[in-house]
Formats: sequence, structure tokens, C-alpha cells
Amino acid sequence: MFTGIILGQGRILEKRPAGGGMLFAVAADFDLPDPEEGESIAVNGVCLTAKEISGRRFVVDVSPESLKRTNLGNLAVGSVVNLERALRLSDRLGGHMVSGHVDATTPMLTRQPLGDFVLFSFQVPAGFGKYIIEKGSIAIDGISLTVNSIDAKAFSVSIIPHTLGVTTLGELKQGSVVNIEVDLIGKYVEKLLSAKDADGGGAQSRINSAFLAEHGFLK
Repeated sequence: MFTGIILGQGRILEKRPAGGGMLFAVAADFDLPDPEEGESIAVNGVCLTAKEISGRRFVVDVSPESLKRTNLGNLAVGSVVNLERALRLSDRLGGHMVSGHVDATTPMLTRQPLGDFVLFSFQVPAGFGKYIIEKGSIAIDGISLTVNSIDAKAFSVSIIPHTLGVTTLGELKQGSVVNIEVDLIGKYVEKLLSAKDADGGGAQSRINSAFLAEHGFLK
């Protein structure tokens, strides 16, 4: 589990086929104190297992499924990625709960400077618009962000100067493809609302769309 608060960036040193997937060697721009062989690390928001950790360098295997569902397959030697080590129980939860399981990829549509800030808009991934809400949380390439606005086709996020400087967002261009992980809470709520009683009776829960709207969870 992660928080979407990026620790730093990494550079791809090596990329080669391995076991039907790919192997990446990555060099972080920050120290990896107390490294644990097999620990989880998020690379552009994708939860991967680190091995062969030496100093700031580590290796990860990327499965065919991850290559299909994320933008990692587009990376080349020299590409820069966002990195976050797994959350510890003693850590501050500065962003939101991010699983590292990417839902979809989507292109960046526009980039608009607003003083020191930048307003980005992204295409809403097909089938995931219902999970993206105004002022809700979303992870873009592993970065915990707040949704500014959303309509049927696009959603926007406003990026502060610090985030532009310490993540890959500052390098995005129109058409750049990013990883998207929607907020876990929305998916769990949907699952609960659609579930039936264990006895198959199909009794409806008191928590439904009307209840959520009445209490301010839906607009």
C-alpha cells in the first residue's frame, strides 16, 4: 500500500525481455535506507517487487499484465519515473490510500499555466468516469492528486510548483500517456451496493444511491 506522496524520481538504466515480461534496472535519486530484498516499490504508480538492491539501484520484473495495463511498456533506457516505497504503519498518510494496482492509462489533453501553477486535463478512461468525482482523490503516475473538475470526457487537476518539480508531471506534453488509479473507496462502495445477501435472497441494503445523495456523498 502507498500514499501517492512521491519520494523522488528514478531513471531506467536497463530494459530487457525476461520470462514473457520485462526486467528494468532503476537508479533512484534518493537513498534507500534499510533495503529489504523483495520489498514493494511503486514505479509510476505500479506496485512492483524490488530485488538486487544495491545502493540506490534496484531491479524489478514487470509482468505481461502490467505491461498491458500501464505505461511501463512505453519506457526506454533513460526514461524518468516516479518512485515511492511502500507505506509503513508509522508513516504519515499525506496523500490517500493507493494500492499500486493501475486501473487504466489515459492521455493528457491540455496543459494551461495559471501563474506558478499548471492546470492539466486528462481524458476520462472508458468505464471509470463514475469513480472520479470533483474534489475526490486520484493517482496519476502514482501521484496523489485532487480532482478539480470532471465532465463526461475529461477531468482536470491543478498542480503546485513543488509537485511539478519533484515528479514527472513537469515533463508531460499533450498526448503523453499516464497511469490512472481511481480512489479505492468508490469501487468498494459500488461492490457493496451491488452485492446480494449470502442466502441469495437479494434483500436490498439500506445504503443505496438515494441514501448517499441525501447525506452528501453523491451530487
